This record gives sequence, C-alpha cells and structure tokens, in this order.
Amino acid sequence: MQSRWAEEDLLSIRERAYRYLKDMILNGEYQAGDRLVERELADKLHISRTPIREALFRLESQGFVKTVPRKGVVVERISEDEVVEVFTILSSLEVLASKLAAQKMDEKTQLEFDQVIEKLQNLEGLSEEEVSNLHLDTNQILHKAAKSPKLYEMLTGLTDYIRIFSNTSYETPGRKEESMKEHLEIMKAVRNKDVEMGEYLTKIHIENSKRAYINYVEQNKKG
Repeated sequence: MQSRWAEEDLLSIRERAYRYLKDMILNGEYQAGDRLVERELADKLHISRTPIREALFRLESQGFVKTVPRKGVVVERISEDEVVEVFTILSSLEVLASKLAAQKMDEKTQLEFDQVIEKLQNLEGLSEEEVSNLHLDTNQILHKAAKSPKLYEMLTGLTDYIRIFSNTSYETPGRKEESMKEHLEIMKAVRNKDVEMGEYLTKIHIENSKRAYINYVEQNKKG
C-alpha cells in the first residue's frame, strides 16, 4: 500500500485508514501489545489524526485493539479460549453459508466456482502468498454465494478475526495442504447443489482447523 494518499474525500480516507491498520494487525506487522500512536500513524500515512482516531475506535469495537490507561491504544492480546469460541461460532455460520449457497446456486455463480475449483486443483508452483490469497478468495466467493448480506458481514468479521491465527494452525505438518483440499471438496459439493455434503464438509473443515490450532497451542506449552 502506498504510504502517501491523496485526500480525495474524508469517507475514503477513513475507510482506507481502517483497512490499512486492520491488515497490518491481521498480517502480524502489529502484534499483541504493540502501541498504535495516532500522531505516528498520521505522519506515516500523510493524513490527519482524525481518520486514524476513528479507525482505532472501530478496531477497538471489533476487539482488535484496546485502550490502556497511561499507555494508549495497543493491539489486543486474544486468549486461547476466545479463539476457540470464535471457531465454534464460525462453524455454525459457515455451515449456514454453504447451505444457502447450494440452495441458491445459479449458472453465473457456478462459473465463478468452476474458476476457483480449477485453481484449487492446481496449487503446485504457487507461492505461499498466492496460496494464502486463493484461500481468502475462496472464502469470499463462497460467502457471497449465500446471497445474504447480513451473513456475509458477520462472516467477514469472524474470518478477519481468525486470520490472525491461521498461520499458527498451518504450523501443524501437512495442515495447509489438507485445508486447501478441504476447501476444494466443499466448493465442489456446493457448486453441485449438494446441500447435505456441503454442510458436512464445512463442519469437518472448521473442526479440523480448530483442532490444529489447539494442537499448536498445546505443543508450544510443552516446549
């Protein structure tokens, strides 16, 4: 992202400041406990402090940051129990999204699914960043296919939240490859309007992801 933004309008700057800060947290550039200073961020992005302040308020309402007395705004440290809770909630919403997507599948959406399925079948040679982007694109297309704006909004918030921990889940040997295979089978089932299979595979996928995260945490405790 460019460090200098043309201030086209305040609404655009607000949104871009928010997305920039959230992406920096999700990508691990800002980690738990790091301070986020309005003045420094405003200088870095060459914008006023107002959109930075509003972005931080928004991130705090979503649980990504918190205000600490005499320290200011810091990136929130999220507990293991909170992550497991999010996985549990995500499971129900993902299953619902798969069900609705299969039920509402049309020819246009099938073509979009076909393109993603082809990419998921040809992962060899892709960089880690390309695989990560494909993973995000797959989720986005599936969630949009449910054709439920409110559900899409809820899923976007939760999947953003869980992105912070996706890399830790992938520390489990073979989990990244296994996860992409699970996505492939889910997309196939939903594309073919197989409601029950889509729901079942989605539930298994989220459960496997949650288990991988828990295993990683437990291994770190032993180490």
